[in-house]
Amino acid sequence: MKLNKKFFALVLTLLFTFAVVGCGSEKPQDQEGKKEDKLKIGFIYVGPVGDGGWSYSHDAGRQYLEKEIPGLETTYIESVPEGADSERVLTELVEKGNKIIFATSFGYMDSVIKVAQKYPDVKFLHCSGYKTAENVGTYFGRMYQARYLTGVLAGETTKSNVIGYVAAFPIPEVIRGINAFTLGVRSVNPEAKVKVVWTNTWYDPAAEKEAGKSLLEAGADVVTQHQDTPGPQQAAEEKGKFGIGYNSDMSKMAPKAVMTSAVWNWGPYYVDTVKAIQAGTWKSDQYWGPMSDNIVDLAPYGPMVSDDIKKVVETKKQEIIEGKFDVFTGPIKDQAGKERVAAGQKMSDADMLSLDWFVEGVEGTIPK
Repeated sequence: MKLNKKFFALVLTLLFTFAVVGCGSEKPQDQEGKKEDKLKIGFIYVGPVGDGGWSYSHDAGRQYLEKEIPGLETTYIESVPEGADSERVLTELVEKGNKIIFATSFGYMDSVIKVAQKYPDVKFLHCSGYKTAENVGTYFGRMYQARYLTGVLAGETTKSNVIGYVAAFPIPEVIRGINAFTLGVRSVNPEAKVKVVWTNTWYDPAAEKEAGKSLLEAGADVVTQHQDTPGPQQAAEEKGKFGIGYNSDMSKMAPKAVMTSAVWNWGPYYVDTVKAIQAGTWKSDQYWGPMSDNIVDLAPYGPMVSDDIKKVVETKKQEIIEGKFDVFTGPIKDQAGKERVAAGQKMSDADMLSLDWFVEGVEGTIPK
């Protein structure tokens, strides 16, 4: 019996030792596994990242995010049509383990809300929309501030007093940009008119270039746009006229025409948002950042812009950044001459976000 007791005691000791060693070996594996787990973030783009415009600027922000926060794993899906197909792509991104998704076009809004309801543990950020949920926030920048400044530049530059605007879709965002641009033009050149042509496209190089040509043939000597391609700028260069780009610096695509571009800088917003989610401090909101946040800006001026004109634009830019000037401050009249904003009053964000009329100085109509 004594021998058996000693034997069993030895066996129990060995079993306990193996158990301790086994537990000890699992711990670093768990820790190592945690180290290898990366926060996955998905981006969905309406156009190709090589569009030189909207999707290009968002992808630059994605790359900035990766550099600023090590250990992330980001992915993107480009050229996703707005509508039902975007719901499928958003679902696909979630099923692949993405815990944060940035949907970067207005037309993804309803799809984002639908998919977010199915996946409450995933955070969705929708660019330029207005619908939110507990796990859905919206984000945008006050591009109308940069648009106003490019209008000042166009108004100072035009000789024909005809300026062309190639417009995308008749939604408040686009209408707001046209109005802000026209207010900028008329602030320095009350005789100038802004002609609008609609393409109903975000990304169609041929159609957008043709629209630019039609405006130039109608007498415009400066053209600008609200699409993702440099087509209108290239049309201006071919005609020996000037242009103002959008989304990103388009001067490389038409160096003799582009005076500047109204540009987006999404990177810092993406970094701040992801850090807030990681820290557990993020809450659904509707971010609409001003020029002072550096989310919108002007690209460097081209050599054709004189120092005197630069000074005029930069002075107004500083007033906007410092909050001394607000673009949509009355008196503002519509095309029919009716006063819409009284002298000294500022248009509310709600009114700006639902704009469906043109200011005085715009030539064109808003399709229903």
